[in-house]
Formats: sequence, structure tokens, C-alpha cells
Amino acid sequence: MRQFRALSVALTMLAVTGCGVFGSSGPAEEPPPPNGPKLTIGIKFDQPGVGLRTASGAFEGLDVEVARYIARELGVHPGNITFVEARSGDREAMLEQGKVDMIAASYSITDARKQKVDFAGPYFVAGQSLLVRKANSDITGPESLDYSDWKLCSVTGSTPAQRVKDSYARSVTLEQFSSYSECLSALERGDLDALTTDDVILAGYAAQQPDKFKLVGKPFSTERYGVGVRKGDERLGKITAALRKMISDGSWNRIVSDSVGKSGYKIPEPPQVAENP
Repeated sequence: MRQFRALSVALTMLAVTGCGVFGSSGPAEEPPPPNGPKLTIGIKFDQPGVGLRTASGAFEGLDVEVARYIARELGVHPGNITFVEARSGDREAMLEQGKVDMIAASYSITDARKQKVDFAGPYFVAGQSLLVRKANSDITGPESLDYSDWKLCSVTGSTPAQRVKDSYARSVTLEQFSSYSECLSALERGDLDALTTDDVILAGYAAQQPDKFKLVGKPFSTERYGVGVRKGDERLGKITAALRKMISDGSWNRIVSDSVGKSGYKIPEPPQVAENP
């Protein structure tokens, strides 16, 4: 009996200490080298599935995992990454002023932005859509916003709201806040009628509160997400190579599925990472 008890204690100790016998994930990752290379990366803090700072202070989402993959390829330990919030209207200035090394924050590659920053990518392709309250049956797509004095929200420094007004609904009233979470709160209160941005972002909001919000219509733009860096940054080629490797080694499929697949978002095909996006 004494031998049996000793064996039981030994097996329990093995399970607690994480020896691989019981399916443990193995030993903890080595702590970051104090003098190792570091990166400061701008992400969104309020986009479920894309870039989110959780209540516990952790960071998760598509952009976060892409940034971590790139950092590893650049030789940077995960513990030496500092994530900071990059609001849409601040992204170019943050890069130009050296406040961040790179930005992965649902950052659509556009000709206007390429005048100020360099991009690697695209690493994901989304499309603009609309989010409305669950009970709203009048708004079915961007064209329907032109039939009444609807209030449409997006974020300062982003492109979606003005695109709707220019191309679909000239009578719509634009409201612009500094973050999508502010738009979402106003939509929930009834102060706004619709929120527009990329479908992958809206899918995350709808999945969080399916009893309150829904996506309507089909995507009506093409948004190519890129990693932004300062003009002339010598790391651009290595970042491009990292994105290509991420797609070729299967990591892209895992990251996208784990990040945005749980919202019900239809996962697109991997994009072609361009030399000069």
C-alpha cells in the first residue's frame, strides 16, 4: 500500500510539473534577453478578432499574430515587443515621428498613404460593409442610406465613411469618432443608424453581441491590409519575406482561422504579397 501511494504521488507530481506524459504544452518559453532587439508595434485595441486589448491586458487578433510572426523572423523575442494603440487618424504620424517601428492595424494600402509611409503586404484582403442594429430592416446596403437622413459613423482618418457618401449616399450625415468602439456605443444607444468599416472588423463586433447587431449587404470595396513602416526603413524587405513565409508555411491559415474564423467570417484565400504593394 505504501508503494502504491508513493507511485500515486509521483504521477501527480509529473502531471503538475508538466512533463510531456500528460499532454502538457511543455516547458515555458525562455525569458527575453535583456539586451536583445526590441520592437514597438502599433495595433488597434478595440477590434475583436483583428486587434484587441482584452480586459486582462493581453493582446489578440489577426494583426497581433501577424506582428508577432514578423517579429520572430526579425529575431525579436515576443517578450521584447511593445504593443501601443494606433488609432486610424494617427498612424502615419506615429511612423513619421518614430513613435513605433511598424504598424499592423487593419491598415489599408492606398496611394495616398504610400506617399507618406512604406508598406509590406498585403497580408489580408477585406471588404467594406455596414453594421446596423438587429431590429433595423430599412438599411440593407450602402444604396439604402440615400433614401433618408440616416446617420452613418466611421473613424477619423479612415476611408470608409467618405466612400459611402461619395459613391452611394450623398444625403447621409457623416459622424466621425476617434475609435470604432465609440461608434459602436453610439449605434447601440440609437444616436447613429449604421457603422461602416471593413467586414472582418464588423463581423467581430456582431459576433460579440449577436442579439444587438448584424451585418447587412455585400462588401463593396477591396481593402488590402499592409504592414506600415517609415519611408526608407531598411527592414521592409525582411518584413515582406516574413509575410511570404507566413503564407507558404501554413501559419497564415492557422492565424486567420484562429483569429477571425470563430466570428463566422468567411475566410478568404491567402493574398499575393507584392514587392511594391
